[in-house]
Amino acid sequence: MIFPLTARFSFGRALLLGGAALALAGCEPDGRFDGDLRHFGRIGFDTSDAARQAATSRPQPDARGIISYPTYQVAVAQRGDTVNSVAQRIGLNPTELARYNAVAPETALNKGEILALPRRVEAGASAANAGALGTETIDITSIASNAIDRASANQPAATTTATATKPTGPEPIRHKVARGETAYSIARYYNVNVRSLADWNGLPADLSVREGQFLMIPVASSAARGDAVAATTAPGTGSPTPTPPSAATPLPAENPPAANAPTATPPATDLGATRTAASATAKMQMPVSGAIIRPYVKKRNDGIDIASTAGTPVKAAAAGTVAAITKDTEQVPILVLRHDSGLLTVYANIDDITVAKGAKVSRGQTIAKVRAGEPSFVHFEVRNGYDSVDPLPYLQ
Repeated sequence: MIFPLTARFSFGRALLLGGAALALAGCEPDGRFDGDLRHFGRIGFDTSDAARQAATSRPQPDARGIISYPTYQVAVAQRGDTVNSVAQRIGLNPTELARYNAVAPETALNKGEILALPRRVEAGASAANAGALGTETIDITSIASNAIDRASANQPAATTTATATKPTGPEPIRHKVARGETAYSIARYYNVNVRSLADWNGLPADLSVREGQFLMIPVASSAARGDAVAATTAPGTGSPTPTPPSAATPLPAENPPAANAPTATPPATDLGATRTAASATAKMQMPVSGAIIRPYVKKRNDGIDIASTAGTPVKAAAAGTVAAITKDTEQVPILVLRHDSGLLTVYANIDDITVAKGAKVSRGQTIAKVRAGEPSFVHFEVRNGYDSVDPLPYLQ
């Protein structure tokens, strides 16, 4: 059979274009030819990434809008809520709640947006007791916020307080947004879908986040975690997406986000063991004798962590008055002293406090003991008002 000239031309051009498309499809990203098209799925048919990033839905809150986990709680905003209205509904002081979440009390919230609670709210708490909190509690929560975070990150989970709703499944990681981080960078680090991150946290349409905001990291679904699929499907009805083989072997360890990473420093000198006669005239003394295992870094670690054996007496750095004794979300004690110079000192990761609020303490007086941990340490801060300052100039 003889084709007309135009038909032969169209057929030839189609053959060339089809061959070119096939050749492009068979090319690796680095330009090498993929002869057996084994990586053809990269064009859009590979579902392994989606399988790895599949997440469960966020648990439903209780009637007050609270989701409770063993080590923290969050409140979920309703349509038209502000920080003030959420605080009144759950029985917290609005200023305390706003400051803990790095936002103003009158800020309007998205529907479904979460607010981290600075301390655990008991079942049945309501706006009736919101005004019972004194200004001292508000001040101390703000002053010791970083100490609370440090103590929470290094202690085992406390016993869950009875609440109306207890989500099942793993507890989500709670991430505090650092300067420069975005929803996309956080999602990439935790290998979760950015849309799931937005849905879990009620992020706005532009997926914006703010420094100091707390986010819950979506929990991977059973398929994404590689759990076995017990049931088989009938022919023609499809089959569950298997766990990609590449996900069976853990990836090499990566450095955590800058917001949560300890600053790399050489081993610190044990200041307590090297104190001289001149050191005795320093404005403050070391609360315990030990090496500094985490130094002061403004906005990242607003104090120093001093290694010490569990049970070691913790000493008052200077004479003063016990301004407050509070606890973090895991019921780990935090003690704050007010000094004549207008400074405040904060002691966290402690136990067995031996002084009471309002008591006068002298320099070097035992106020608590070092809490057990791996490692055991004391978190020590010096505050000039609400602003943290480097403790070392006061200790040397």
